[in-house]
Amino acid sequence: MARHNRTGEGVDQRGHAYEISYQPDWLRQVKVTRSLESGRQSTKTLFRNPADRRETDPGDRVRTRIVSREQGLEVEVSLDDVGSRITRLRVACVVDNADGDPEEVEFTLDGDLRPPRDR
Repeated sequence: MARHNRTGEGVDQRGHAYEISYQPDWLRQVKVTRSLESGRQSTKTLFRNPADRRETDPGDRVRTRIVSREQGLEVEVSLDDVGSRITRLRVACVVDNADGDPEEVEFTLDGDLRPPRDR
């Protein structure tokens, strides 16, 4: 039986704070990719699940919520995953940058947390 979501937090390349609600037996890490002032693209690990293995099998639904209040960003993905086949999700969002111009920010949700040691 799937366990209730947990919460975590992280900070991106530009210092924006994020809250992450995640499934403790599915999500391994969240990475954020965005453009820097120099024009280069940067990817940073935003959050890593403190557990290195799951305690039980994940449920039939993959669900993760990412919130950055200062950027006005609130997104939640929820997908049916009967059979635990999803290992990675990529979600692209548009936020306003410091100049008020739209900027794409991409989140990569890596799942597939390792099974318990007794399996």
